[in-house]
Amino acid sequence: MKTLYEATTKADGGRSGHITSEDGPLDHNLSVPKSMGGEGGNGTNPEQLFGAAYAACFGGALQSVAKNEGIEIDDDALSVTAIIGFCKDEDGFFLEATLDCYIPGVDLETGEDLVEKAHEACPFSKATRDNITVNLNLLLDE
Repeated sequence: MKTLYEATTKADGGRSGHITSEDGPLDHNLSVPKSMGGEGGNGTNPEQLFGAAYAACFGGALQSVAKNEGIEIDDDALSVTAIIGFCKDEDGFFLEATLDCYIPGVDLETGEDLVEKAHEACPFSKATRDNITVNLNLLLDE
């Protein structure tokens, strides 16, 4: 295995602390949502960060799969929305994810095929496979 890139990030103070990346662009305060017993606030939280990262990675996987399949898609109009649930059951806390994928200009069969293949290729999907529930949705033009 060849490592192409490594990202180094640091979190100080847990869920209500501060995060930074070693190279500077990531520099945010964290807040615990009121629904989780926190004070809310203007900071982000781990679920938002995970969702943003998963959505961006999955979008890249969709682009890659479409290119490999010879299917032209509008990269600027492509969007993936990640809804990340922080859940609790009798065994403790866990995450669940829903990915709403919008690939304009493709028919239902092509879109579903691209989403399934992207789910196989995406590094975040690989990392979460058999660990959390991931629901995949294809949003079509009306």
